Amino acid sequence: MPETTDPTFYRSPAAAIAAPPERLAYVAAFDPGGEQHDAIAVLDCDPGSPTYGEVVGWAELPTAGNELHHFGWNACSSALCHDGHDGALERRYLIVPGLRSSRTHVLDTGPDPRQPAVVRVIEAEELAEKAGYSRPHTVHCGPGGIFMSNLGAAEGGGGPGGVALIDHDSFEVTGAWETDRGDQYFGYDVWWHLKADVAVTSEWATPSMIEDGLNPEDLLGKRFGHHINFWRLSDGRLVQRVDLGDEHQMALELRPAHDPRKTWGFVGVVISVEDLSASVWLWHRDGDRWAAKKAISIPAEPAARDQLPPALQPFGAVPPLVTDIDLSVDDRWLYVSCWGTGELKQYDVSDPHNPREAGSVRLGGIVRRTAHPAAPELRLGGAPQMIEVSRDGRRVYATNSLYASWDEIFYPDGVGAWMACVDADTGSGGMSIDPRFFPHGDDFRGLRVHQTRLHAGDASSDSYCFAD
Repeated sequence: MPETTDPTFYRSPAAAIAAPPERLAYVAAFDPGGEQHDAIAVLDCDPGSPTYGEVVGWAELPTAGNELHHFGWNACSSALCHDGHDGALERRYLIVPGLRSSRTHVLDTGPDPRQPAVVRVIEAEELAEKAGYSRPHTVHCGPGGIFMSNLGAAEGGGGPGGVALIDHDSFEVTGAWETDRGDQYFGYDVWWHLKADVAVTSEWATPSMIEDGLNPEDLLGKRFGHHINFWRLSDGRLVQRVDLGDEHQMALELRPAHDPRKTWGFVGVVISVEDLSASVWLWHRDGDRWAAKKAISIPAEPAARDQLPPALQPFGAVPPLVTDIDLSVDDRWLYVSCWGTGELKQYDVSDPHNPREAGSVRLGGIVRRTAHPAAPELRLGGAPQMIEVSRDGRRVYATNSLYASWDEIFYPDGVGAWMACVDADTGSGGMSIDPRFFPHGDDFRGLRVHQTRLHAGDASSDSYCFAD
């Protein structure tokens, strides 16, 4: 346990929900052309502020071409129940990987949260030499170090992908986390059931399969990842693999229950090659084994051929393309982004085995191009993609870019850059778009935007040690 306790380390989900609301959001911004320097944009999330919904800070990185994607905090609430720290620890540093460059920047938000500063760069060579990986993707603070998942091996754009450990204090790569990976090969997300000594990983693809765009032969040939992998968290040994079926391609975002007594969670699957539907699966214990079941299925929407990009014209439909999901801190509401159709869905998962759709909003979309209420004249490119839920569950932030080389396939006329905030009813369900929050276009200085992290924590970056 750290020597001093950061007030944003919450003992339980209930404590996180009761804490003061977020005032700032950090957003990854990148130039898909690799010419402008990538950056972290800082957004004002205080509805009482005169600059609400505006970019109020900008941290430019020293390099371009990183393709900032997912990122995370150096420390969070899980620090209250694990060792491995040399002295004081606080939620202060953003660990920001570059998915294309394999370079990771460490930014200090401490002196001025609106102006983070780069204090260390983990070069691709250090990651390759010490952990044997490349193309870092997801960051979570955890026991024994900061966990950083990776899509590829050190050389050649192939696999296996896996998890590297980064020292909490020095930010040096200390090695690979896995000690026995069995048949696991593809990497993507990593999360855990901390108290149960269980880690979970999901699967996308190797770098060579994705970096130049989506190869239809890989999709129709069912070559993308379709397993959930269960590990012993304490020693990095693979325990079990659950196959979702090879028709279910790309098992991506993992959202375990926040209550440390629960051992279930959800994973989003991008597409079914059988009917273009998307799905969300529930993993859970079944005796002494792990099992998974399809909990939500979202069908494709019919569309005229001339409304579709070339890649979809042969199918005559828009796939939902579930590219992110997020679970509220109270484990009641699951949010599902359909980046193809432009829909953000809300499900009541009080009974995780039987989700009930409770709300929906639309922005963008391949065919609809639904406008934001703040700018009804704009036909939006992209759609809700990465989503982040506030700790109290009342706000859902969405950004619109998926991955540069894939953006052009589904939105060949461009996605632009925009971010939205959706107000969520946490009583009976339902959502509405906040008309005051719509940074877009030149607000992001010509860069695209991807993941959001909220100052003091959010729904997808914390695991908790106590139930109440």
